[in-house]
Order: sequence, then C-alpha cells, then structure tokens
Amino acid sequence: MKFGIVVFPGSHGATDCYYALEQVLKEAVTYLWHAEEDLQGVDCVIIPGGYAYGNYLRPGSIARFSPIMKQVIAFGKQGGLILGLCNGFQILTEAGLLPGALIRNSSLRFQCQNTYLRVEQTQTPFTNLCTEKEIVKMPIAHAEGCFVVAKETLESLEKESRIVLRYCDEQGEITPESNPNGSLNNIAGIINEQGNILGMMSRPERCVEAILGGVDGKKLFSSLVEWWQGGAER
Repeated sequence: MKFGIVVFPGSHGATDCYYALEQVLKEAVTYLWHAEEDLQGVDCVIIPGGYAYGNYLRPGSIARFSPIMKQVIAFGKQGGLILGLCNGFQILTEAGLLPGALIRNSSLRFQCQNTYLRVEQTQTPFTNLCTEKEIVKMPIAHAEGCFVVAKETLESLEKESRIVLRYCDEQGEITPESNPNGSLNNIAGIINEQGNILGMMSRPERCVEAILGGVDGKKLFSSLVEWWQGGAER
C-alpha cells in the first residue's frame, strides 16, 4: 500500500507520520508538497498535524486553497482514502470534505495530553481491527479542537453512525470531564457519508511504539492496510 503525506509550510506532523508508516508498518510512503498537483498514485492521503501556513485567519483556511488540495478533494470525492489528523481534520472541514468546524478549546488553552477514546464504529477502513467500544489511548496537542456542527447535521452523524471515536475516561464512560476540548457529544473523530474520509484531533502517529508510551495508534494505520489488502484480494 502506498501512502502520501501532504506537506504544507508548518506541517510538523509529517515526519512523524512518515516514520510510523515506513519504519514501523514497513509500507511505501511519499511526501506530497503543497504546491504540486500530483498525488503520485497513492492509495491513501494523510493530512498531518501542525500549523499549515501558520494557521493564520483560522486553522486550515489557507491550506484549503493550496494546489495539492484540488487533487485531494477530487481523490476523496472519487472514494479515495483520506485521513486528517489534528490540523488535517481542520483542513478537511475547511475544504468541505467533512462537516462542521474546529474552534477554540472550551478551556481557551492549548491542550497537550494523553486522552482516552472509545471506538464507536468498527465498520470503517480506519477501525476495522478494533473491537466495538474498545478504549484506546492517544495524545492530543491542539488549541482549536472543539468540534461543532449544526444541530441537524449532528443528528445525522449520530443516526448514520458516522461518529467513529468519542473522548471518554479510562473505563470508557462518556463524561464532560473526559472531553479535553468541549467537542459536541464528546466527538473525537468522524467520517464522511461514503466512509472513506476520517478526521480526528488525536495523534495516532505519536503512539505506534511502546517506547513512545503506547501502541494504540498503530492499530489505526494497520486497519487501513488490512482494509486495502482485503479490497485488493476481492
């Protein structure tokens, strides 16, 4: 499987994603420069965390108009796999590939900590190796991670099982205290209607080896590979 990691000015999470995919999962991976328009035949596009264009105006609002995003948007609409992490999630909402918006954390502070997530949906390319209601631990590092969306859209996300991950406590309980940024309904990750695009604020690429404090993030990337290989076999 070939992964492509989009690199904007300020995308500090790109190298972490590259390491996780190439060194840990042993998969093919390439960087996709923001000023280019060639996706180089990748099977999955990853938009990493960071501060694309300094997050000026608002996170993702400038990155959304980069030349590479024309191809990313077309790729996603054609069913291509896209994973947006942290700033990548923000860019996906700005680009209209995912609903809602990511605004300032309810604490009004930059939150950098480990969080627990409950897997709500396992029938996706991103979570097929997880079990229903499984609890995973992944770090966050963001100031604008509060997910908000119109009431009608929120109801649709719930009804259509498009909420993939929720913030929870260590026992898997969904509580206000376990919500690090004030996101509606403790939402930590959502997919689009087709199910091929996932956005999440947590950083799975930072927890793929025990020496980093955990390996739960590896399961998400491995799920993508498992799904892709299954599709190729079919």
